[in-house]
Amino acid sequence: MAKQYWLMKSEPYVYSIEDLEKDGSTCWEGVRNYKARNNMRSMKTGDEVLYYHSNAKPPGVVGIARVCTEAYPDYYAFDEDSNYFDSKSSPDNPRWWMVDVEFVSKIKNVDEPLGLSEIKSDPKLADMELVRYGRLSVQSVKKSEFDYVKNLAGL
Repeated sequence: MAKQYWLMKSEPYVYSIEDLEKDGSTCWEGVRNYKARNNMRSMKTGDEVLYYHSNAKPPGVVGIARVCTEAYPDYYAFDEDSNYFDSKSSPDNPRWWMVDVEFVSKIKNVDEPLGLSEIKSDPKLADMELVRYGRLSVQSVKKSEFDYVKNLAGL
């Protein structure tokens, strides 16, 4: 199967690109949207990810990550003490999934990401899911969009 490309959002105060760089890799837990979950279930090892800081000023692309472990049940959904607990999910019948991603690179100045306003105003990115379905936390990205955004961001 051909490599796929994605965009994953995280609030920088929850888990930033700097956190990923320091840790090397992490599990992407807590996704509680079915389309985003299905996207993660489609991810394969080696797929590339635009790392996006949401709820930031400005929000935008701040780096690149890579899928390093394919989808497996989000065990936080089984933990009653977790913010991500879901009583309808169980190890025998998991409702939620996660992947592991690893750090690849980050932009030179994270305080100046390739901003959402720049992405929205670029006609070459008009069909990008980020522009059309902005709220989705895990989105597919076409290879041409990925390469173009990567170039614009200087990654």
